[in-house]
Amino acid sequence: MSSSGRQGAGRRCPGCEPPARSRRDFLRRSSMGFGSLALTALARHWAAAETTTPRTDFAPRAKRVIFLFMDGGVSHVDTFDPKPRLKQLDGEPAVWKPDMLSQGTSANRKWLASPWEFRQYGKSGLWVSDLFTRMAPVVDELCVIRSMVGEAPLHGAQSLLLHTGRTLGAAPSLGSWLSYGLGTENEQLPGYLVLNNDWVPNGGLENFGCSFLPATHQATMVRAHGKPVDNIEPIDPTNVQQAKLDFLREQDNAVSQARGGLEPIDSAIRNYETAAKMQTLLPTLCDVKGETAETLALYGVDRQNPYDQLYALQCLRARRLVEAGVRFVEVTCTNTDGNNSPWDQHGALKERHAENARITDQPVAALIADLKRRGLLDDTLVIWAGEMGRTPHCSPDSGQNGRDHHVSGYTIWMAGGGIRGGMTYGATDEMGMSTVENRLDIHDIHATILHQLGIDHKRLTFRFGGRDMRLTDVHGRVVKEILA
Repeated sequence: MSSSGRQGAGRRCPGCEPPARSRRDFLRRSSMGFGSLALTALARHWAAAETTTPRTDFAPRAKRVIFLFMDGGVSHVDTFDPKPRLKQLDGEPAVWKPDMLSQGTSANRKWLASPWEFRQYGKSGLWVSDLFTRMAPVVDELCVIRSMVGEAPLHGAQSLLLHTGRTLGAAPSLGSWLSYGLGTENEQLPGYLVLNNDWVPNGGLENFGCSFLPATHQATMVRAHGKPVDNIEPIDPTNVQQAKLDFLREQDNAVSQARGGLEPIDSAIRNYETAAKMQTLLPTLCDVKGETAETLALYGVDRQNPYDQLYALQCLRARRLVEAGVRFVEVTCTNTDGNNSPWDQHGALKERHAENARITDQPVAALIADLKRRGLLDDTLVIWAGEMGRTPHCSPDSGQNGRDHHVSGYTIWMAGGGIRGGMTYGATDEMGMSTVENRLDIHDIHATILHQLGIDHKRLTFRFGGRDMRLTDVHGRVVKEILA
């Protein structure tokens, strides 16, 4: 072979490039580089999704949210929506349309009056039942919405609707959307925390999931008893742990670059980094021993019943966490009887509703009062809501002591964060059966929450499945009538 042949042996024909070794190379060389342009656009979108700089559309009234999830369906006619007519018809056949008895559809059901009396509290004169006697000092902070409607009287579907805006799941939770849209005020903490009580509500963990949003917006669970967060305490000296993190980062970066920059890997890297930052701060915030004896007693952390203590602890932690810069904190109820829908009383209404109220009443009222005295209530939006209400009538099997699922009219309340206090909005009919004034659904509530945080719900979107997805989908309006 001639020298010229040997010199040309390692050379390629003009226009011939080495085969693509990564997805990025393939996209750059295919179809005149349009794939690379698309990847660049997506990369910018992913980068924007990970920013900690709030992307508000206008000046916010609130900076953070505490969601008190009353899982199972609190009875509206036993709490914040008094119905004197029910007392008059107690035990009578539950007929609310003239032809229902002739159709044989409801002759076996009876109207059920509330076993609790209602009283007016505060300057506003809001009606509250004797289930929530501790709410009296803070009732003028509440906006009680009596006109909520749902889609399906099923716990799982309604719980997912409440959290994600969709009954079928496979969509990001409200907390994930806020983390995505606003980031966190404290880079040492996640933007979304769920203060749970070691059980999963109907609808599963999708209630707290980030779905198609980057994994950094997934909820971090904080349990009530035992260690608040698993694997949060380092087992290695600082230098060893840092070396491990550096190694993981190097390996993940290498895999990500070789595959053209994969968002899940990039999110995993950021999650490792966030977890490392959380190791000192989160356990400190979850430890309430440094609080004054007066504050501990205010919340009821010193109460004798362990369920009472645990819920009080989580409410106090919620205040500490939003104070430290967590964007969205959800508190779930304690589970006393193995029912993963604690307020779901088809029977034993008097006993179980009273028990749940005893557990939650004092800590919730304390949370409102504590936020206000610390100057936090003005820019902290508090939401108290279950996924549905309960029927004003009962089945024969309940022994006149139970109510069933109800989505045609129920109650939630909101406080702080620029919401008008000391008012009711909307109404159900005289029996509490259906909304008859100012009908709202959860998309309206989500739109209003986002608005108070400075976000136009129509503009907070994420490109997925060929369309711009949003929390409110194609629904929702801001309920301006309840804004201060």
